[in-house]
Amino acid sequence: MTRRVVMLGTTGAGKSTFAGRLAELIGAEHVELDAFNHGPNWTPRSPEAFAADVASVAARASWVVDGNYVDRVSGTLWPQADTVVWLDLPLWIVLPRIVRRTVRRIRNGTELWHGNREQWSAIIGRDSLLVWAVRSHRRHRAELPGRLAELERAGVRVVRLTSAAAADRWLAST
Repeated sequence: MTRRVVMLGTTGAGKSTFAGRLAELIGAEHVELDAFNHGPNWTPRSPEAFAADVASVAARASWVVDGNYVDRVSGTLWPQADTVVWLDLPLWIVLPRIVRRTVRRIRNGTELWHGNREQWSAIIGRDSLLVWAVRSHRRHRAELPGRLAELERAGVRVVRLTSAAAADRWLAST
């Protein structure tokens, strides 16, 4: 039975939406790692505070955690998971989603974590989410298969979903 799930994927892939739906289905808490990382005014929280929050979640009976932070959580959180889901959608789907989501959040003044709100710089410029998505997408495709294969050998169920339809089918079967 799925009780502890790590949700991975490039920015804009739909991790939080998927994780929220899955958490509701299995009766687990949904946790966003971004909330542990970003303090007020987008200031990074201390590594110690982040690690303590992650350790607290890892000790709970059930959870669905979304966010990458691979180097910061793979030693603590991943071994406690029974399932790791990688939402690996193509960039041609992810990039327009980022634009739509960010424009909607800016227009609506949506608060994300600790009073933070996205600004236009989130989709314009060198440090934009679009640039971040392209870089992280490449990095995930290079690094995650090996890391996830190790987890699978250790008995963790690994699911790689490469389309929204595949994600919907997997949720329906859970």
